[in-house]
Amino acid sequence: MLKPIVSNITNNRYHLLLVPSYKFELNMNKLLTIGIPTFNRAQLLDKQLTWLAKAIEGFESDCEIFISDNCSTDNTQEVIKKWQIILSNVTFTSNKNTENIGVMGNIASCLKAATSEYVWTIGDDDPIQEKTLNYVLTTLKNYSDLALMFLNFSGRQKRTGQLVVERWLNSENNEPRVDGKAVFQGYLNENFGGVLFISAAIYRTDLVQRAIQKWPSATSNWASQAYWTGFCAAHGSVIVTKDIYLECTMGASLLDLDPTWNFRMRYAYIPEVYIKLLRVGYPHKFCQEMIWQNFQQKTYWKILLGALKRWPFLTIKIFIPYLRLLSISAWAILFPPKQLETSTARLKST
Repeated sequence: MLKPIVSNITNNRYHLLLVPSYKFELNMNKLLTIGIPTFNRAQLLDKQLTWLAKAIEGFESDCEIFISDNCSTDNTQEVIKKWQIILSNVTFTSNKNTENIGVMGNIASCLKAATSEYVWTIGDDDPIQEKTLNYVLTTLKNYSDLALMFLNFSGRQKRTGQLVVERWLNSENNEPRVDGKAVFQGYLNENFGGVLFISAAIYRTDLVQRAIQKWPSATSNWASQAYWTGFCAAHGSVIVTKDIYLECTMGASLLDLDPTWNFRMRYAYIPEVYIKLLRVGYPHKFCQEMIWQNFQQKTYWKILLGALKRWPFLTIKIFIPYLRLLSISAWAILFPPKQLETSTARLKST
């Protein structure tokens, strides 16, 4: 599943396609949809469903479960069928894609399939504390106007078992904040990678589905999780928990999946997200500064120079539109947001 920037996605292969068009009506009799996107990790899925079966006891009527199988070739379908029988007292549906639609596409499938008031998409490999589901449901019932809940989390290296991040996001309490946009803006500035952990985000379903509709091609952008989260935060109150409720499994680098990932993320995916956030109403100056950040830091220049050496044509194709965007941003006071969005169209990689 999608992790913070320093973590990984462990799918072995992928194709970035449009998400299947699911059509469901929201079922307000259910409070929470728990979606699990998975691909060829039947053993991990089985382990996660073992946790869920125990955690959901007493809350069966509040929840529905949806699993999106990204065209697995292992025994994932057998695991799903086994747990559908065991959890027969819970609304439990699944879908197997006819082809691999990519990591982000599969996550979006879970979000689009949700029919309850809120949706929580969890990774099949992320350890979640037993108390977490109880806390989530209790909080959602107590604060019915929430647009977004973000569960704080730690980070552990899969290979060594070492806890490398004790607390990913700074939060002083578990109380809702009505200034959701400002809260999210602060976390983007502090730790962009932290908001890319899909298992930590619980969305109000109608909002996140609207975000997907507004940017349907987001499934080709590895940072689009930040847009979905920012969109929800801009439309209501937000909770970012002080307490830790789950753990991010940090393993092999995303570079093992796509060697160009780091370069694309810095000079194509992240700038595009900020342009989209600008259209949602995030401050123009803030979005400009975040776009410039990739140009100013030495670390990102090393990424650029390395990419230029290894993939000169791809690098030029991505970086020239990025420079054009920088020049427009420098004089953004003269340009409305619409022109900035138009200028970023060529940042998308093909």
